[in-house]
Amino acid sequence: MTNDEARKYAPATQRNREPILEVLVNVLPANGTILEVASGTGEHAVFFAPRLKPRKWLPSEPNPQLRASIAAWSANFRCENLYPPIEIDVCAPVWSVEKDASPRWSHFDDLNDTPITSIVNINMVHIAPWSACLGLMAGANRILPPRGILYMYGPFKVDGKHTASSNIAFDESLRAQNSEWGVRDLNDVVDTARTQNLTLVKTYQMPANNLSVIFQRI
Repeated sequence: MTNDEARKYAPATQRNREPILEVLVNVLPANGTILEVASGTGEHAVFFAPRLKPRKWLPSEPNPQLRASIAAWSANFRCENLYPPIEIDVCAPVWSVEKDASPRWSHFDDLNDTPITSIVNINMVHIAPWSACLGLMAGANRILPPRGILYMYGPFKVDGKHTASSNIAFDESLRAQNSEWGVRDLNDVVDTARTQNLTLVKTYQMPANNLSVIFQRI
């Protein structure tokens, strides 16, 4: 399969990448490695990595076809601070970037010089079971240092209510596809984060009725 054949496209990335980047520049630690959980096609990774130097960007994705897409995008947009994609199951009790992992990530020793200081998760928790959100928070608790940042992006309900009529229809379509999917209530996400030593710092209103949600490791 050629790179062109392996590359997958998610049209939303073209629309949301600039607004997301504007937030990331302001909230992420100035140095270290950014672990992207559920990287999808890889379009975000190749856009963000060169614009967030000197930080390093580590994409991860459980789906092998999407990891191939990330690798194909990376081959077309070579960037010295962008790592090859790795496999991470967000619900796993140990991720491959942790010292107790077996096998460990092949570049694990790099984390001695550029430790993971932030985790980025875009458009995952509404198209995954609630256990994925629980796993994300648990992983952030284990991996992030004090004051490390967890960045989440996507549609959320606020105080049990949708923020737009379009989100109601979107939520219904998600639940029709899979009863375990759906737009999450931000209060539930914040409560879960709190149990994993993560405190809500700020939320940003984003285009298309999405939110950027910033947590900090206590």
